[in-house]
Amino acid sequence: MKKLAELTTAEFVDLLASDAPAPGGGSAAALEGALGAALTAMVCGLTTVGKSKEKYAAYQSFVIESQKKAEDLKARFVDVMDRDTEAFNVVSAAFGMPKATDEEKAARSAAIQKGLEGCTATPFEMMELAVETLELTAELLGKTNDSAASDLGVSALSLRAAIQGAWLNVLINIGSLKNKELAEDYRKKGEAMLEKALPLADKIYAAVVASL
Repeated sequence: MKKLAELTTAEFVDLLASDAPAPGGGSAAALEGALGAALTAMVCGLTTVGKSKEKYAAYQSFVIESQKKAEDLKARFVDVMDRDTEAFNVVSAAFGMPKATDEEKAARSAAIQKGLEGCTATPFEMMELAVETLELTAELLGKTNDSAASDLGVSALSLRAAIQGAWLNVLINIGSLKNKELAEDYRKKGEAMLEKALPLADKIYAAVVASL
């Protein structure tokens, strides 16, 4: 089977719309993050060519370095998009394990819990990536091609959707974790990331709107 990243856009959205349980919201959130990072990289690229290169000469080194970081973040989002679906498939397989004896029930339960931990780790990673990308994007305000300001705004919106979508996937999984200490740790760290990321996304969007 093809990796999600290898599908055409039409193939991906058709698969997403099908009754297959995966890919689902987690992989969609990762894709949103990849789109946001890609847009940030694009805006950087448009700042280092033509007349923009002269207009933003003071920021060239910073913008070039930012473009590299955005490209790397985009690739990491794409990678976790597939790993999120793979993690879900592990849980699905665990639920299909036999449960006729006490030993089988115990093995099945342990496999499910391990799978759920994996299903929580991938969207949590998406949240971390979204925060990092939003911080990078916010630093670019006023330093990039103003003709691409709307693209920077769409990046912020995409990254906002990515982190909130990923958070929903963290929440739905930690609710089933028996390891309550781990679940609470994810909750506290996730809430802290949201408190940092959402105002950043709003700041970028507001700045872009004000500049148009």
